Amino acid sequence: MASNVLDSVLFRDSFGTPEMRAIFDDKELIRKYVEVEIALAQAQAKCGVIPQEAADEITAKCDADSLDFDLLRHETEIVGYPILPLVHQISKQAENSGGYVHWGATTQDIMDSAVGLQIRDGFDIIERDIKALRKILADLSKRYRNTAMAGRTHLQQALPVTFGYKTAIWLDMFDRHQQRLEQLKPRVLVGEFAGAAGTLASLGDKGLAVQKAMMNILGLGVPVSTWHVARDGFAEAVNFLALVTGSLGKIAYDVMLMASNEFGELYEPFVKGRGASSTMPQKRNPISSELMLACAKGVRQQAGLMLDAMIQDLERATGPWHAEWISIPESFVLTAGALNQAKFMLGGLIVDEEAMGRNLDMTNGLIVAEAVMMGLAPYIGRQEAHEVVYDACRIVNEQGGHLADVLNTMPAVSSRLQPEIVKRLTDPRNYLGIAPAMVDQVLENSAKLGY
Repeated sequence: MASNVLDSVLFRDSFGTPEMRAIFDDKELIRKYVEVEIALAQAQAKCGVIPQEAADEITAKCDADSLDFDLLRHETEIVGYPILPLVHQISKQAENSGGYVHWGATTQDIMDSAVGLQIRDGFDIIERDIKALRKILADLSKRYRNTAMAGRTHLQQALPVTFGYKTAIWLDMFDRHQQRLEQLKPRVLVGEFAGAAGTLASLGDKGLAVQKAMMNILGLGVPVSTWHVARDGFAEAVNFLALVTGSLGKIAYDVMLMASNEFGELYEPFVKGRGASSTMPQKRNPISSELMLACAKGVRQQAGLMLDAMIQDLERATGPWHAEWISIPESFVLTAGALNQAKFMLGGLIVDEEAMGRNLDMTNGLIVAEAVMMGLAPYIGRQEAHEVVYDACRIVNEQGGHLADVLNTMPAVSSRLQPEIVKRLTDPRNYLGIAPAMVDQVLENSAKLGY
């Protein structure tokens, strides 16, 4: 039985996805270790460091799936790292060429390059899901471009917006995330082969040539310098995931608030039994949003741990490196889980436009008091207009009625503005600013990135 939600039979597909877990599970990691060892042998043969026959035999016979995993686990507990126990076994697999396995390498070279391969595969999934989510958000923005609703600041109604404007802001965040991902790949997807203290001294003058050939085989970038203790690349990867899940958490928070009974403007897709309460049959809890928010909090903690792990001593670290083994897999699995929940939730989002309209009108015109003030300002000055409208708003709050009716009884207004003008000014749907145009602007920019 598992002891955490990422591997739990009960929770693992709520907080992650099978696809992402498969990239970061033990067997796949060990396959990556073997892949790196084989690439090293092939590169060294190409550069004349080891015989070609040895590289061919290592390539043909070294097989991660045939390893004794119980022995590997036992020896890893003793050594503290998995590479020496791994080399023991694949050297035997390579038979006559076993002495050439791991030639000139150090443990961290193999592990860092293998994690780089995992991150590359993980990014492929993240990128695909971001594109899918962007398409969903673009469709929502188009559909609800002109759907007026109350904009809220400090949890109070502020000015009218449109729901499409809100989703366009969400979309714009993920457009930037897609751009960030493309920009960080060359910095992050870089392999490691530098030897014991990072100088490749054991390979003489062929070290850089082997390094380049090895990275070309693996499809990773060639490092400019050794990065055994320069961990900004992996830290950037996890902090990027924290940005992605942070945006998902913001969306989740909005949806949860707007799904509350007092708002009733949004609902997650209906699936019988989903979000049900054990004691309250009427409940329809926003489960996907809750999971997205929880994942965001989890990745944020791992991002902080990765920043802490950047502080490493001298040429090889005495512990901070190990923290990455915790943070990187968990961050990728949680991010994949959050994106999966977001695609489901937003892809089937139920939007109650009538409720948005009712909430928009619930303040009897107070939400557009600014519009009246700005309409009156050319006649009596902004400050006096503010005071007149402020007094009218207080009357509505204390005595009821509609703002337009109260304003039309005030001489400062009725002597300057026709009643129909005041009525138009106090209709929230006439005070959307550039919200619809901003939706168009976001959609145009997003389309350039492609989905």
